[in-house]
Amino acid sequence: MTSPYILQMSDISKSFPGVKALQNVKLDVKKGEVHALMGENGAGKSTLMKILIGIYTADTGSVVFDGEKLSISNVSEALDKGISMIHQELNPVPEMTVAENIFLGREPTYGKTGIVNQKQLIRNTKELFERLNITTINPKAKMIDLTVAKMQLVEIAKAVSFDSKLIIMDEPTSAITDKEVAHLFDIIRSLQKKDVGIIYITHKMEELKQIANTLTVFRDGQYVGTDSIDNMSRERLIEMMVGRELSHAFDKEHAARHEVALEVKNLTKEGKFYDVNFHVRKGEVLGIAGLMGSGRSEILETIFGVMQADAGDIEVNGQKKKMRTPKDAINAGIGLLTEDRKLTGCFLPLSVRDNMIMVNINKYTKNGIINQKRIEDDCEDQKKKMNIKTPNMDQLISNLSGGNQQKVLIGRWLLHNPDILFLDEPTRGIDIGAKSEIYNLIFELAKQGKAIIIVSSEMPEVIGLSDRIVVMSEGYQTGELDRSDATQEAIMELATRGELIKRKTS
Repeated sequence: MTSPYILQMSDISKSFPGVKALQNVKLDVKKGEVHALMGENGAGKSTLMKILIGIYTADTGSVVFDGEKLSISNVSEALDKGISMIHQELNPVPEMTVAENIFLGREPTYGKTGIVNQKQLIRNTKELFERLNITTINPKAKMIDLTVAKMQLVEIAKAVSFDSKLIIMDEPTSAITDKEVAHLFDIIRSLQKKDVGIIYITHKMEELKQIANTLTVFRDGQYVGTDSIDNMSRERLIEMMVGRELSHAFDKEHAARHEVALEVKNLTKEGKFYDVNFHVRKGEVLGIAGLMGSGRSEILETIFGVMQADAGDIEVNGQKKKMRTPKDAINAGIGLLTEDRKLTGCFLPLSVRDNMIMVNINKYTKNGIINQKRIEDDCEDQKKKMNIKTPNMDQLISNLSGGNQQKVLIGRWLLHNPDILFLDEPTRGIDIGAKSEIYNLIFELAKQGKAIIIVSSEMPEVIGLSDRIVVMSEGYQTGELDRSDATQEAIMELATRGELIKRKTS
């Protein structure tokens, strides 16, 4: 009798120096099934997937794939067997085209010459995009010129192009719009009809009922349980993931009306956003909401000096400031947690300690001598405050889970102690337990008098965290809502007004 399972992983264990990442875990995935894999950051999900695709080797355990006992030592072998993966942290070759990235190492050539047949390469990419109904990406475009959302769609297309029997999707919707999520789900359903198994890693619980059939939970490197998605309530899932019930996530007091910390007037960056006006007070959390491409992140980057404004003024504590570089912003008391932690946040070859002190190194240096004890004390203090899971501060940040990397980057700015803090997608790719910790930290910072600006694609998050919300649409500021008036419907109505403003101004 043919087995219904495409994958059976049994008794898998894996240790790294100072940490037991996995302890006798299991995962069974049926053909044509979307199997969600859930757990807090550091639970072992990514480690298990890296074992499956040959990046790591398990210390113990067995893997059976499509009825055959499997031993994979590299990613190429996994692809040959029919296993592909969409990684949470995108890793494109920026200067190459979309088509070149998708078929890297598999380019069509003129006979045995080794010369790439560029016309055939473009044709193959167009055919793939037509099959997946991807209409907004030019195969000839360079990856560096794409938005993060479009890069994610390219990664999805690349994984599908291998015609795999099993596709691992690690946070595939973390950087794409609701419309693109619906598109991805259509792609997944079409793959299911072809008996392709999907391992779906996500922290977005609202997605599970829409797309998953079965759910497995890991906690602290151990297997907790597997069940049908129909049997899994939100409360049961949270308790399985974190081992405890969570208190109300957005238990926030309204901010006292302190003096204005930051104000922008008629701020414009051509092609990105136009005539933006807002202020944020000390002790207040200001949200910036809008759909992908609305200009949210670009506003923060311009104030922070990453990009130069074409017009408008920036005032800090009532004083006009010229932000020519990020150093100017840092000197003005502003910190920025960037949207993409891998591309613009983490220094991946460096340790947790070095990443944490990066902004603040001068604080620990006197007459050319570094105060190592002070560094150790401060970093250990942040590790405890942020509940960062790492065996020690010498660990490379690249070895940490995405959520723990994010905590290190927040710790970096807390060590610098800015008066104004920009948080761009602060909980992207982070589990519900870590989210709760970060929310409480944001509220605590506001109580201390920090002025905080949040950009988030998660509507309940931006509503729950913010005292006021500025809404952007296609580069235009379409409204501002007080906490008491902010609903998902009100935000979406404002977030889709940009086209009307465009017509009036053109």
